[in-house]
Amino acid sequence: MSYRNDSDSVELGECTRNPGYKDADGDGPAARDNISASDSEEKRDSIGVKRLSDARDEYTQIKPYAGMPKELLVLYSSKARYRVPREILFWLTVCCTLVLVAVTIAVIALSPKCLSWWQASPVYQIYPRSFKDSDGDGVGDLKGIREKLDHFEYLNIKSIWISPFYRSPMKDFGYDVEDFRDIDPLFGTMKDFEDLLAAMHSKGLKLIMDFIPNHTSDLHRWFNLSRTRDPHYEDYYVWTDCKPDGPKPNNWVSIFGNSSWTYDEVRGQCYLHQFLKEQPDLNFRNPDVIKEMIDIIHFWLEKGVDGFRMDAVKHMLEAPHMRDEPQVDPNKPPELVTTEWDLHSDYTTSQVGLHDILREFRAQMDIYSQEPGRYRFMVTESYDYEEVYKTMMYYGTRLEKEGDFPFNFYLLDLPQNTSGVWAKHLVHLWMGNMPKGKWPNWVVGNHDRTRISSSAGRLYVRAINMLLLTLPGTATTYYGEEIGMENINVTASQIQDPAGKYNTSASRDPQRSPLQWNADTNAGFNEKTNLTWLPLHPDYETVNVEAQMKDDGSVLAQYRFLNTLRQSELPLNRGWFCYVHADANVFSYIRELDGLKRAFLIVVNFGKESAVTDLSSVRELPDELKVLISTTIANDGKVFPKSRIQTEVGEGLVIQYSTNTLFNPNHPEECYISEKACYLETIDILYKC
Repeated sequence: MSYRNDSDSVELGECTRNPGYKDADGDGPAARDNISASDSEEKRDSIGVKRLSDARDEYTQIKPYAGMPKELLVLYSSKARYRVPREILFWLTVCCTLVLVAVTIAVIALSPKCLSWWQASPVYQIYPRSFKDSDGDGVGDLKGIREKLDHFEYLNIKSIWISPFYRSPMKDFGYDVEDFRDIDPLFGTMKDFEDLLAAMHSKGLKLIMDFIPNHTSDLHRWFNLSRTRDPHYEDYYVWTDCKPDGPKPNNWVSIFGNSSWTYDEVRGQCYLHQFLKEQPDLNFRNPDVIKEMIDIIHFWLEKGVDGFRMDAVKHMLEAPHMRDEPQVDPNKPPELVTTEWDLHSDYTTSQVGLHDILREFRAQMDIYSQEPGRYRFMVTESYDYEEVYKTMMYYGTRLEKEGDFPFNFYLLDLPQNTSGVWAKHLVHLWMGNMPKGKWPNWVVGNHDRTRISSSAGRLYVRAINMLLLTLPGTATTYYGEEIGMENINVTASQIQDPAGKYNTSASRDPQRSPLQWNADTNAGFNEKTNLTWLPLHPDYETVNVEAQMKDDGSVLAQYRFLNTLRQSELPLNRGWFCYVHADANVFSYIRELDGLKRAFLIVVNFGKESAVTDLSSVRELPDELKVLISTTIANDGKVFPKSRIQTEVGEGLVIQYSTNTLFNPNHPEECYISEKACYLETIDILYKC
């Protein structure tokens, strides 16, 4: 290196020695200049090898500086005062990374499964004819639904089930499907459906479609090909020999009454229909039929629908031997057997092989559920009445999944006996039979059943909504229940329902009237003309969405508050459910979560008189209890001693309290939970326990 000393600077040059440097022997650069040329030539290689070593000796007097050469950087980086801190920082980084990875793995391993969208929100059923009419023909449609999506955001509802809108001759208002891959013009077009679905997804809403596997319309292409004995479609339906003027093949009876068999003149045989004669049953013992239905499932899943409600699934298979079903009353003359209640449906429902088909449907849906954030939901419909064990089979097994849950219709029987004991019985009918780890659900109304506000009475509407939204699991709300709509009166000349035309007392029109949006003409259902497909309820001027949005004490306001509370409070959306008390009037239960001091006591009076409930024997409750919300708004915030909790007829209380002693550890036989989870307050997380 060379060295140049100017007046203002010092510069190091390559291969020039520092003239101010003295080595240990006192020899300076001058001595080394006297080395002979021959000695220099001989030692050139050794000098080159020692250059880095020499540099370490020669530059100990120079401090590090920006832009130093690589040799100098290596020199200083190897010194302990630089190397040790660097190694400490490196190993600290490694250790911190390993700790973070371990913590992340532990959190993932210990965290309970997040609630899916169908668990976190109630399912809201839309009957499309009656929700909102956008074109003035008096019948609700898909564009009308799209216009009112803000209603679900207001209610904090994410899951919407829309009853059938397939192309149909409307003999059973859409449950007689002519084309599973098309939209009936009454409701709009496929473009209208796609726009609705896109709008729903943009708002974080999920769409559940009705899927009707048991039968088609008699106008369906498959049926027309089957009746003409097309080789591929000949066995798509259930046919058997019979004569046009002779006896029926057996005594099987339709849901709508009279024989399940109708003679077809084109084919010269009888076909089975467990519903209307215009709804021939498909033959699910034919693998081609199963494949056709799976293809239809794929069609709508490709469109982006989020799930299916499987209609009337218990009727999908019939016993191949086609024997007469046993009569409920053996002494009744066979010619008087005309309704489904006259027979034990041993050969026409819940046949061996049914669940195999449904599990195949589920497996196909699971393929689409692999897409992140797009779980596809499946719920089955089966009225099994006292045979609750049959309903529970639709959950599937530990090894094979079926529906996410079957609809629970037992709360529809609440009006039969308005009492706390009866309410507990109906709840326990499900909770006591549900397979371990499964998710419950609750239904208090639908398009086939009388509105709960009419069957139980308007006095109980708020209490029933409170029950629905504080029980564990998923609530299902039929449109209008959120404002307490009641049945309408329909005269014989106004009947639209095919079932009502067969039997006026069986008409389902009263519970299907247009939704009451406001006090304007046609209750805001049809704002273009004066047409409504069914009459409006005369109370629409006061019982409507718009009016109740302005009233903090309305049915709508309380429904919204309870739904929001349920979704925001861990004890309500995934905690323990424990029976506390039931008597002739009051049904009471606790919702709590392990590790969380905050819990909820729900007290609901389903009786016929006011009641004072004494819970002093429940030592896990504090002595004084403060009401968070009452169905009687004047009682919000009221404080009761636990020995005297007062409720009026049809009143419900949600009481929030704090406790260090949970109820469920001391009363395991009274408590249920789908998936146990504990709360760790110090770091605010849930974990498996």
